[in-house]
Amino acid sequence: MVVIVVAIVLVLVLVLRVAVRRAALFIWAMTSKVPLKVAGSSAWARLRTFWQRLEARYPIPFGFVACRFDPQRPTGLPMTLVMVAALYLLALFSGLTEDILEAKGTIASDNLINAAFGPLRTEPFISAFLWVTSLGNTPSVVAAVIIATGFLWSQQGIRVVIPLWITCLGALATTGIGKLLITRHRPETMLDANAMGWSFPSGHATAAMAVYGFIAYAIARMRPDFRERFEVAYWAGVMIFLIGFSRIFLSVHYVTDIMGGFLVGGFWLLMGFTMAEWRGWHPSLHSGMQGQRAPQDDGQSH
Repeated sequence: MVVIVVAIVLVLVLVLRVAVRRAALFIWAMTSKVPLKVAGSSAWARLRTFWQRLEARYPIPFGFVACRFDPQRPTGLPMTLVMVAALYLLALFSGLTEDILEAKGTIASDNLINAAFGPLRTEPFISAFLWVTSLGNTPSVVAAVIIATGFLWSQQGIRVVIPLWITCLGALATTGIGKLLITRHRPETMLDANAMGWSFPSGHATAAMAVYGFIAYAIARMRPDFRERFEVAYWAGVMIFLIGFSRIFLSVHYVTDIMGGFLVGGFWLLMGFTMAEWRGWHPSLHSGMQGQRAPQDDGQSH
């Protein structure tokens, strides 16, 4: 039974990897030339003329706004879209928090999903997920940040290390404050004896998304090849998902706790992206990526 379940999971992970890789290649091919097409369009030329007139009249405010919507600058339109995505995650978290406080169907669905994993909570799955969940506890996350600090400092210096620490500390602080304000109880039956404190949002899910996500971003950003960057991002995503899922499997969090943690972690992850790019980290890569051709899917598995 155990061997069958593990084999099924591995097959699903590998099949999903192929599907996501092909989707990423398709999206890259469709969007990589969009900034250049927008910049070369007549509509953009007329809009720039209009903005230039406003900028000449009101140089400070309109100059700043024009830079934020420049599709040819990494700190322009791409960063603006990242900020919009971060605010959207914040809005989703606010709505989820409201639903939990008002118990709008979340209690029944959370208990139903939690009970569904009851028959599977046996050895060796319990021991395996106890090990997985340990990757998301505070000591492991702090150790990962310290090790990543040394590595990234030697490669890129302080320009990426500061966003890493801000992302980590911001995620941990937001989770702690959220737990104290919402005071949601954990499930009654818990298989992780180290689980303490309130339930929402999940600290493990938040830290995994924010910290491991940013470390994966920092490593992938140094890789010149699209496929290499995809592999780093995909397997980091699998790790983050498993850490979040382990909290549900071990019955120390509800599904909505994990969702809340991922939203908070995603917000701080996007904030880390913004800070790293704003500080001009690795500008040579920016210029190289603008002229890079969309990679072709050769069908090989890496």
